[in-house]
Amino acid sequence: MKQQSEKKRSPWAWIPTLYFAQGLPYVAVMTISVILYKRLGISNTDIALYTGWLYLPWVIKPFWSPFVDIIKTKRWWTLTMQWLIAFALAGIAFTIPTPFFFQLTLAIFWLVGFTSATHDIAADGFYMLALTEHEQSLYVGIRSTFYRVATVAGQGLLVILAGLIETNSGLAPLTVTVNADPAAEWTAPSINAIEAGEVAPQGDLQFYTPTAETTVAVKAPATVVTEAGEMPFKAYATMMRDSVKTLNEKNGFVAVEEVKPAAGDAVVTADEGPGAFTLWVKNTFGEERAEADAVDNNFTIIGFSLNHAPAAGETVIVNVTQKSGDPSIKLEQGALSTRFEFNETNWDKTAYLYYEIDHKLSAQSSATFEGASGNIPLAWLVVFAVLSAFFFIVAVYHSWALPKPASDSNRGEGARTAGEILTEFFETFRSFFAKKQIWVAIAFMLLYRLPEAQLVKLINPFLLDPVDKGGLGLTTGEVGIVYGTVGIIGLTIGGIIGGIVAARGGLKKWLWPMAWSMSLTCLTFVYLSYFPTQSLLTVNTCVFIEQFGYGFGFTAYMLYLIYFSEGAHKTAHYAICTGFMALGMMLPGMAAGWLQETIGYRHFFVWTMICCAATIGVCSFLKIDPNFGRKTVEDK
Repeated sequence: MKQQSEKKRSPWAWIPTLYFAQGLPYVAVMTISVILYKRLGISNTDIALYTGWLYLPWVIKPFWSPFVDIIKTKRWWTLTMQWLIAFALAGIAFTIPTPFFFQLTLAIFWLVGFTSATHDIAADGFYMLALTEHEQSLYVGIRSTFYRVATVAGQGLLVILAGLIETNSGLAPLTVTVNADPAAEWTAPSINAIEAGEVAPQGDLQFYTPTAETTVAVKAPATVVTEAGEMPFKAYATMMRDSVKTLNEKNGFVAVEEVKPAAGDAVVTADEGPGAFTLWVKNTFGEERAEADAVDNNFTIIGFSLNHAPAAGETVIVNVTQKSGDPSIKLEQGALSTRFEFNETNWDKTAYLYYEIDHKLSAQSSATFEGASGNIPLAWLVVFAVLSAFFFIVAVYHSWALPKPASDSNRGEGARTAGEILTEFFETFRSFFAKKQIWVAIAFMLLYRLPEAQLVKLINPFLLDPVDKGGLGLTTGEVGIVYGTVGIIGLTIGGIIGGIVAARGGLKKWLWPMAWSMSLTCLTFVYLSYFPTQSLLTVNTCVFIEQFGYGFGFTAYMLYLIYFSEGAHKTAHYAICTGFMALGMMLPGMAAGWLQETIGYRHFFVWTMICCAATIGVCSFLKIDPNFGRKTVEDK
């Protein structure tokens, strides 16, 4: 009776929490770690170098997936990995305040990465074992939705929590408001004028800036006259940005970061221009478009300091971030640090912030930035403690909520030698490549998403680039709404509806509608590229349609991976399929930028439509059981 009741447990009791838990560690390793190290003063060079390698566990996870399939049950692996992730996140939390936090937390992030990748293998395998084919079809959109919710919560709510602790545990926050006005007259920012500003008021230790609110012109001039003569505005802006960097480093607010040249840099002496093949592609397939004049973003500089010296030996650290307003007014963070250290030797010197204003703004806009100087290690300790507590709770909950399907057996039960386990390990890969239609399946995994693999890399640049360069000329803030909000909603709704209809008619019945949905909706970007002067409502509608079509069509892809993985080693085989899926997105995406720059946006989007022939073509060779995914008598 107990087994029967567990089989009847609603998938809603565990699928949302399971896939929410699957998404959080990935966000913690790939995104939150970067923000954490930036806040704690690690250089951009070290952050890029060391955190970039943290993606490796998800790349190579198919190579150890057979062990998850051979040893113990998928339920055991899922729960064990959740417990390990909980302890590992606690380890990160309590090593953050230590002197060697970077080395220690980085090592634990590696552990979280491998543990999380193993959890992905086990959870996906458990999903296939615990649900009928019909239920797998029905809930495929739900699992994707809660995975996306986890990424939003991780990058949003947890970072907000850290910011609140930073803001409320130190000095009164520094607040700066930048107003962008298309009608304002352009004036050159002057570091000398900032230096000669008003004397800071005395009183409690606090940050002070004479320009807490400033209005900046949107349009920048083509050239600027300086003491050294006339120069292009872009060169002037670069010079001023470099001056800000130099002064912040010279005055000890920011650590000097040595940029080591990459191997072979000394050999490269000049840009030799495009090669013969690129020129041939451009001349043969490129669109005819007059060279557009470069339009540069305007900028402004704001200085701030402490109003009196901190105590001897005390260091006051401030991190400046955008608190509210239009993202089209951006605090430069790529080349410049936004983390500053004040002490008794530099408190009376000025630290500088460099803001860039999107030249495509057509109406008055503003953004407010906040400098928080609270207990940064404490803030991030709390964030990872919350994450750890969540996983402890999830592990306890899933110990009850996850069903115990009879098919999730311990194939490694009993006395087995290492040789037997190793033999079965290699048998897993042999049996995968011995499946019927293996090469057709691999072609499907690599080519079904060929149009979207290229399109996804260029959607944001297309939305941002000005009309005279073939783009739509949207501001950064508008792109955040169009693609980051409306697009995500369309993608999610498409995935959920795709799961519902596939559960009713089966994968075979809906394969062709989903393939055409994946293909035809790309026409929206062909339309926008040929008629770029559209209202924001039209752009939103087109992006929604394209992302809805992608989400709807992607359902067939995910279900086919599940279908092809069926058999004795389904967990490991599904992990191998996801490896081909990643390869199918990576390789076309690598060439997409070069191709677009060579032939232009219009012809690039036409090319993606041509690539849809690959999507439709590979589907015509698939042989799928008509009953896969459909509701049967046993499912009722």
